[in-house]
Amino acid sequence: MGEPRKGQVRNLVLATAAFAVTFWAWNLIGPLSGSYSRLLRLSPTQTSLLVAIPVLVGSLGRIPVGMLADRLGGRRMFAIICFVSIVPVLFVGWSDSYGWLLFWGFLLGIPGTSFAIGIPFVNAWYEPARRGFATGVFGAGMGGTALSAFCTPRLVEVLGRPGAHLLMAALLALTGVIMLGASRDSPLWSPATVPALPRMREATKLKATWQCAFLYAVAFGGFVAFSTYLPTLLQNVYHFLQTDAGLRTAGFSIAAVLSRPLGGTLSDRIGPVKVLLISFGGTALMALVLALRPPAEVPAGVSFVLMAFFLGLGTGGVFALVARLVEASRVGTVTGLVGAAGGLGGYFPPLVMGVVYTATGAYLIGYVLLAITALVALVYTKRAFRAL
Repeated sequence: MGEPRKGQVRNLVLATAAFAVTFWAWNLIGPLSGSYSRLLRLSPTQTSLLVAIPVLVGSLGRIPVGMLADRLGGRRMFAIICFVSIVPVLFVGWSDSYGWLLFWGFLLGIPGTSFAIGIPFVNAWYEPARRGFATGVFGAGMGGTALSAFCTPRLVEVLGRPGAHLLMAALLALTGVIMLGASRDSPLWSPATVPALPRMREATKLKATWQCAFLYAVAFGGFVAFSTYLPTLLQNVYHFLQTDAGLRTAGFSIAAVLSRPLGGTLSDRIGPVKVLLISFGGTALMALVLALRPPAEVPAGVSFVLMAFFLGLGTGGVFALVARLVEASRVGTVTGLVGAAGGLGGYFPPLVMGVVYTATGAYLIGYVLLAITALVALVYTKRAFRAL
């Protein structure tokens, strides 16, 4: 393992940075949801659909992208995703009708598929005992959602929406060039030679694939749902300005970003099952607190941050569990499926929240459903992985 160690840190840093940039691009619509709603006079349900639509492709697209990563390698696939993502990023910035925003927002899901590239890429660089740490650090790249929440509204104020999206496109182009020129696939990695469909069938036969898919749908799905929909929720419930809501959403995302590597590292030490139990128990508790509609900042702000912390722990724990249960040659394909489940887990809650708010004028039912889901995940984890 001496030779691969020479490139471990550099490639982990590059992959994490590329993940952050692509996740920023993936979450360009959410922080601007309030302005889209006012500009196009959208109902809460229409706004929720607009926010959620990139999550759909970013989720399902992880399946083929994960398989391509097994065949082509992370270096090339990161660059490809960066370059292809430039097109929807530009057109979302230039679209002024709801229909075109939905269409290009759908394709804006492409940068969200990068997760399925990075997990097998960094796994191949690290020995099994340190893969929880490696995938946890890489997962911190989901802080791109925090960058988007904090920076996107401010860039739009300064440059206008087309200018802000043009800057994002340039950043994607630069990232793609850097990944091609500076990153390398691990010397221990070898391209998958089995055709894609048989690999997919084999992955779906693994019990671990479906177990981890469910757990990731709850943990990462919860994070994605809040990081994309929280600006809308904060404006509806607490009447924050768009930039203020973005700042608080950035704080939410940062808490999850910091706790994800912690979840991976703790999984190496105390086991991923214990980490997941802590994650789901804490998430359920915070959901019940928020269901009471507490006052802004304290305790609501603290509760949102703690919610993000627990969800971040869970996202780190799930892929530490994947690394223990799945052999290295199948990690890319399994990651694609598990990552897709996580993204889909984040697709439905904003839609549910929008419908609930339209019908009742509050989010109580949505929070209660989240608490119940987290408790179900907790009980399942405890029962299914007793031996770990």
